[in-house]
Amino acid sequence: MTDEAKGQGDATRCGFVALIGAPNVGKSTLVNALVGSKVTIVSRKVQTTRALIRGIVIEGNAQIILVDTPGIFAPRRRLDRAMVSTAWSGAHDADLVCVLLDAKSGLDEEANAILAKLETVAHPKILVLNKVDLVQREKLLALAQAANERMRFEHTFMISALSGDGVADLRQTLAKLVPAGPFLYPEDQMSDAPMRHLAAEITREKIYSHLHQELPYQSTVETDSWTDRKDKSIRIEQTIFVERESQRKIVLGKGGATIKSIGAQARAEIAEIMGVPVHLFLFVKVRENWGDDPDRYKEMGWNSPRNKSRRLHERAQKRAVV
Repeated sequence: MTDEAKGQGDATRCGFVALIGAPNVGKSTLVNALVGSKVTIVSRKVQTTRALIRGIVIEGNAQIILVDTPGIFAPRRRLDRAMVSTAWSGAHDADLVCVLLDAKSGLDEEANAILAKLETVAHPKILVLNKVDLVQREKLLALAQAANERMRFEHTFMISALSGDGVADLRQTLAKLVPAGPFLYPEDQMSDAPMRHLAAEITREKIYSHLHQELPYQSTVETDSWTDRKDKSIRIEQTIFVERESQRKIVLGKGGATIKSIGAQARAEIAEIMGVPVHLFLFVKVRENWGDDPDRYKEMGWNSPRNKSRRLHERAQKRAVV
């Protein structure tokens, strides 16, 4: 696309699309499939997405900014409430909302609760039935009809985010529906999450991959330092925080075997994304009840339960500058 075309507001389209759904319906997998590259972590363990990580997609003359929200569930502690608040603020702030349902689970209790609350969201909504390869066609059609009777959807898509079936059609429709306007990000940018944040998320994904049964999701990873070396390699130091000493021992493993394996896999994936050698050093520390410390989740971009109306101010600011 030429600079002249991008300079004309009516020649391009750009908008925010929030992905809303229950935990583990495949939102992160769909973001990565739409972008065509990894920008957010994927895990068998529910509640791996915590921040509003944005994947950025170019489709024709449109730039689609995907907001991967935390799965919506019944919150129990302060961290849970912050994550759910973040998800709903993402829905209210977006231009479009993609409502993801697990085709296999159907309209279960979680899905019905989300649909009920979505009635307060005024933006156009698109229904996306994911994991359709696991369900018979008759059941899919019945689920689509039942969901559309509950709420007005502009479009309904049946996809498999894992295999990519139906993803291209969804991408093309989103490109047509986002509002007219100039691009907000460079064309070669795939996410607005800093690389040090994505690196921490990749390490967190490897922790879940190794310890999804032994370790609860109340763990986090922070990138302490990121150094670009003269030999073009990158030195990264990260700290894995857990809530109890027993969890620290699980992460370390016998003779440090588990942490070495986690580090090796995380280092390889970060190096592949960066295209340069990576030296990754991991440390494990106990921070009791970190999930109840509001300062921690504010640092990570989550909403405080007392500030549910956080908006995407940078969108208006960038458009004003343009």
